[in-house]
Amino acid sequence: MDKLKIKLQYLLPKLWLTQLAGWFANKKAGAITQFVIKTFAKAYKVDMNEAKDSQFQAYSTFNDFFIRALKDGARPIVEGNDKLALPADGAVSQLGLIQDDQILQAKGHHYTLEALLAGNFMLADKFRNGQFITTYLSPRDYHRVHMPYDGLLKEMIYVPGDLFSVNPLTAANVPNLFARNERIICLFETQFGPMIQILVGATIVGSIETVWCGMVTPPREGIIKRWTYPQADKAGAIFLKKGEEMGRFKLGSTVINLFPENTVQLNKDLMNGSVTLMGEQLGSIINVAGNDNNAISE
Repeated sequence: MDKLKIKLQYLLPKLWLTQLAGWFANKKAGAITQFVIKTFAKAYKVDMNEAKDSQFQAYSTFNDFFIRALKDGARPIVEGNDKLALPADGAVSQLGLIQDDQILQAKGHHYTLEALLAGNFMLADKFRNGQFITTYLSPRDYHRVHMPYDGLLKEMIYVPGDLFSVNPLTAANVPNLFARNERIICLFETQFGPMIQILVGATIVGSIETVWCGMVTPPREGIIKRWTYPQADKAGAIFLKKGEEMGRFKLGSTVINLFPENTVQLNKDLMNGSVTLMGEQLGSIINVAGNDNNAISE
């Protein structure tokens, strides 16, 4: 059965299915929408008690339900200037050391920093031998993505690509999965140096949005797009604090975080398969007080 599922990933018209799902998910179809929402919530055991609007009737489209906000205080953000917060609810797919430029995807599968960062070798060099964490968001999870640490947005890159599913089965069987799928690369400047947060697309993910840009994909024009943003003291600068929302998936996917060498120590309690809750501790900054050259301000 697993072999069949992987085979279908290559054979199915993933873009067409994704476009169809995105079209329906944004439709106000009354009773049909309510039926789909309730059926989905039951099938995936979605906990509506955490939602800001816990009644299904509050959502006029499936997308509204899928990107539902949580109640205030539902996800406390880890305190401390030396602490990083998990960016999303989900489960750890992989984490650990970037071995030179090699990132672990699953047992027996690696991909390169340069491939993940769309051939930008100068950017890739900043993260060689650093740390990474890959977080998989299942259909039942809260699908807004938040900041691990205070950061000034420097650059956003949209990379077109495939739309393979990103669940554990495909991660274990599709080579270079995250480096071949559609993705949005967000580069932030922080007190400990550069930090990257990547939102990875997948089958049925109708769109990916950021709080500063709105919908980034679709449209899917098949070209790499790049946006740069001002310094902290310039008009239009975008500074987000730890725990603030930075983006969202309209249907589930994956978040990848990259940190430079000798800057971050990941939480030792996290391992492959660990359940994650946005805001809990991702790791600690190494010698944050000694990074004055990288300090930023709002």
